[in-house]
Amino acid sequence: MNVTVLTNPAARAGAHTRAAPEAAERLRSRGIRTTILSGGSAAESTDLLRTAIDLGTDAVVVAGGDGTVHLAIQELAGTGIPLGIIPAGTGNDLAAAVGLKELDVAAAADAIADGGTRAIDLARVTRTDGTTEYFGSVLASGFDSRVNDRANAMRWPRGGSRYNIAILIEFLRLRGIPYEIDLVREDGSPERIAGDLVMATVGNGGTYGGGIPICPDADPGDGVLDVTLVRPAGRIRLLRLLPRVYRGTHTSIDEVSTYRVRRIRLAAPDVTAYADGDPIGALPLEIDVARGALTLFAPPAR
Repeated sequence: MNVTVLTNPAARAGAHTRAAPEAAERLRSRGIRTTILSGGSAAESTDLLRTAIDLGTDAVVVAGGDGTVHLAIQELAGTGIPLGIIPAGTGNDLAAAVGLKELDVAAAADAIADGGTRAIDLARVTRTDGTTEYFGSVLASGFDSRVNDRANAMRWPRGGSRYNIAILIEFLRLRGIPYEIDLVREDGSPERIAGDLVMATVGNGGTYGGGIPICPDADPGDGVLDVTLVRPAGRIRLLRLLPRVYRGTHTSIDEVSTYRVRRIRLAAPDVTAYADGDPIGALPLEIDVARGALTLFAPPAR
């Protein structure tokens, strides 16, 4: 098997720079031919990856976090070429969704060398200009996308704790946003929702921000997307409810509504959505499920 290991040294702080060579060394020790690609930017990484795919690589391995994984899935979706993940980034939320987040470099490389794969869904975003983009974990809009704006601009602290600080700061600016939402439920029935929301989140996986279980029941292999909507409440009440968000027990709160959908359209003024931790476009956006679009080296689904 010929494997291409992709790493992005320009990724946000927190990536373990030794992960790629350590993974390559482990794979080679298992008899796998391995090439490391290291792009100086997202665009360069994409070009290098496309070349490797055109030359016939058997598999792609990302040594990094959700941003680099996001880059890879744009090229691998629907191709059948398997993706391996060496979780070495800030969030690693897609890795968490498929049971890889807690693996060290050697164990993650061994999961690739063992050859076991499974297909998972991706969420597909369609913008107003018709362009599309996939994501693997969560799309955030509203309060949580503004948290992403702030967290991504922070140079300190490193790692997932910066999201916690960003959440607390953004509470000071908290306000409702007028949304118009059209969705198709799992059973095919349509529904329209209009009114002020604090946030609207769409999950293919369950967590974002390095493990916050915003869509705690989401499963990237079930053929649907999980939606979490939060209506406005007083700052003090929402602040007191934050611990429940971190435990994944917030879905029973009166201000929270959840849905399982095949497709959803989100519209709101002056809101940029984030997916897999990076900006994906200004609302309105339509999101649907690309069933089984990505093949992963991963343990069987529980």
